[in-house]
Amino acid sequence: MEVTQILLNAQSVDSTVRKRAEETLKQFQEQNLPGFLLSLSGELASEEKPVDSRKLAGLILKNALDAKEQHRKFELVQRWLSLDMTVKAQIKTCLLQTLSSPVPEAHSTASQVIAKVAGIELPQKQWHELIVSLLSNIHQVPAHVKQATLETLGYLCEEVSPDVVDQDQVNKILTAVVQGMNAEEGNNDVRLAATRALYNALVFAQANFNNDMERDFIMRVVCEATLSPEVKIRQAAFECLASISSTYYEKLAPYIQDIFNITAKAVKEDVEPVALQAIEFWSSICDEEIDILEDYGGDFTADSDVPCYYFIKQALPALVPMLLETLLKQEEDQDQDEGAWNLAMAGGTCLGLVARTVGDDIVPLVMPFIQENISKPDWRQREAATYAFGSILEGPSPDKLTPLVNVALNFMLSALTKDPNSHVKDTTAWTLGRIFEFLHGSTVETPVITPANCQLIVTVLLQGMKDAPNVAEKSCGALYFLAQGYEDMGASSPLTPYFQEIVQSLLTVTHREDAGESRLRTAAYETLNEVVRCSTDETAPMVLQLTPIIMTELHQTLEGQKLSSDEREKQSDLQGLLCGCLQVIIQKLGASEPTKFVFMQYADQIMNLFLRVFACRNATVHEEAMLAIGALAYATGPDFAKHMPEFYKYLEMGLQNFEEYQVCAVTVGVVGDVCRALEDKILPYCDGIMTQLLKDLSSNQLHRSVKPPIFSCLGDIALAIGENFEKYLMYAMPMLQSAAELSAHTSGADDEMIEYTNLLRNGILEAYSGIFQGFKNSPKTQLLISYAPHILQFLDSIYMEKDMDDVVMKAAIGVLGDLADTLGSNAGSLIQQSLSSKDFLNECLSSDDHLIKESAEWAKLAITRAISV
Repeated sequence: MEVTQILLNAQSVDSTVRKRAEETLKQFQEQNLPGFLLSLSGELASEEKPVDSRKLAGLILKNALDAKEQHRKFELVQRWLSLDMTVKAQIKTCLLQTLSSPVPEAHSTASQVIAKVAGIELPQKQWHELIVSLLSNIHQVPAHVKQATLETLGYLCEEVSPDVVDQDQVNKILTAVVQGMNAEEGNNDVRLAATRALYNALVFAQANFNNDMERDFIMRVVCEATLSPEVKIRQAAFECLASISSTYYEKLAPYIQDIFNITAKAVKEDVEPVALQAIEFWSSICDEEIDILEDYGGDFTADSDVPCYYFIKQALPALVPMLLETLLKQEEDQDQDEGAWNLAMAGGTCLGLVARTVGDDIVPLVMPFIQENISKPDWRQREAATYAFGSILEGPSPDKLTPLVNVALNFMLSALTKDPNSHVKDTTAWTLGRIFEFLHGSTVETPVITPANCQLIVTVLLQGMKDAPNVAEKSCGALYFLAQGYEDMGASSPLTPYFQEIVQSLLTVTHREDAGESRLRTAAYETLNEVVRCSTDETAPMVLQLTPIIMTELHQTLEGQKLSSDEREKQSDLQGLLCGCLQVIIQKLGASEPTKFVFMQYADQIMNLFLRVFACRNATVHEEAMLAIGALAYATGPDFAKHMPEFYKYLEMGLQNFEEYQVCAVTVGVVGDVCRALEDKILPYCDGIMTQLLKDLSSNQLHRSVKPPIFSCLGDIALAIGENFEKYLMYAMPMLQSAAELSAHTSGADDEMIEYTNLLRNGILEAYSGIFQGFKNSPKTQLLISYAPHILQFLDSIYMEKDMDDVVMKAAIGVLGDLADTLGSNAGSLIQQSLSSKDFLNECLSSDDHLIKESAEWAKLAITRAISV
């Protein structure tokens, strides 16, 4: 059969035909990859072929070059690079030829595939002629060729990093793109493709934005495009502006007044998709200024060169009224639809960011709007006023807000029970939640919640939990923050008298017929967990009574009735929520001796429930059940050993779960909990666990975020089994060494990489620390002497890099102390020879962080002892 027919069959409605075609394609690919890719590119390029087969050919081609998972992507890149040069050249010729196809589906697919190939080849210094040949296309007469070429340039900028394209070519790409955006360009499809391409090309334009003339020109063209008669072009132009605001914030001053006028007009008059992007510009400026002001704290003087231009502060008098206006543009059914996003929501979100940017200054600008609208007969005005109030509660100082909240609180409580409109109630409950989140708790000097109004607040929130699902969900949220604010109250909490009633009401919510709507059931369990977590010893007997209730609920989800896949998913969600709830109960009751003793009567039954949950095979539930078992192991201590024979197989399954790497990470954490609980009783299981952990570490398929916790886990194991760790040293130490070398040289890395490197270093240091402490006072300590020079070298190198965070600093000085403490005189001379130990120790001794200081003082003691021996 020829390829065209197979590709059409692969899209057939008849599943047998479709499956057979998919099988055939798979075999073709496995048996003859070059032939397979060539025939796909030929299919895509051929004008005689049907649109559907061309489009699918392009899609399969694209998927043969790229994948979401890092390890799979790496394999595909290697596979393409190792193909025969002539085969690749033929494929690329077909792709470039397809760009001039009059069929939109074909040329659009081709432009994506070209960008994927470029993403592989340009960094390898291959296919230099690509950009030249694309740029020569720009002057082609048929508009669709121009459009397809601009689209390709846009995708290309998305795929490759700026450093692989030289500045001369960047200039040419930008020139082509900006010309395509120009108002003189008669064809709207070309203008749209160009505007979207600019969005991706902005990161390449660093040098051009540093040049005043070029920057002026780009800004002019973008601003003109926001006035295009075509909606999609206006929307894309505002997307460019929002991106410029974060990429080139420090270059915006000369344009900000014009941009304000353009965005204000769009927000007032334009259609929603465009207006939303216009608001996004200001939200993005807020994000920039919030970051700058947080980085520098409030302690800079007027003449210091802090790169904050206070655009928001300057725009306040005009910006705030514009945003308040949008709050009145609500949609009739916005609260019902999860993920709804409209003008009113975008305006409120932006207003909240403005409040965080300018603090107290926003309050006098918003209060008149609230006072004017809060009691109006039209629900839209009442809801907008409430939303405005809720939006400005984070940012301004408590001193400024508390008097206003004291006046508003009773009004809000009354609106939550009495307002006839569901939107108003929804927003009122949300605003109450924000009041309790930001203006209530042990750090707030003048409490908003007093013994006088506490009962009324609880009564109103419990009443709100019986309302429509969206209102009930927000009422649960408000109760969550109410409970959280009493977390550090010590012995007695104002919520204690209502504890029983609150718990009962929340359980009732979880059983509502409509609890599946508006995330209501999830919110009720999250709130129940928080109420339990923040409860005091006084209510412990009631938490004990809650235990068998939650156990029964979990038991009921496990009773095997045949379920549809939709019902099974709901049931898994419920199991996850119940396991999470049990975890909090276990932590709460296991934390103090009297309740722990009574609670232990349930421990075996709970463990059996968790083991049954594992048999259900669902990733999210596994994660929750694992975490809960970790808590149970911690609470039961050495007694947990009796569950190990049954639990071990699930532990092993979790450690092997590469696909759902979060499950793997959580399991690694639980191994640590179990080690702390069982100490040397974990020994019989260590061979299996260590084998699996070392396999995980050497795999390039496991997500990198799981590796740091695995290293710490090695430390937990060593600490638990002491000198018995001897037989694993020859495997674990080289792995730690190579990871340490890798993490020591990070100069020039971006923030995300530095953060990951610090996590990795911390894991490695925790492993070393556990190993040294585990071997302490054992006759086998001399086994560690040969590793000491390398560890000291690692400590030197991260000290020299100067990019470690406080957590790593504390761990590193701790390891220096462990080394001296365990190896004694054998370490003394090595530490004296080390390049930076002395400087590092002194730096830590004078640290402001008392934890670092404490570790350093202990390390100093251990080192002094080791040297004087």
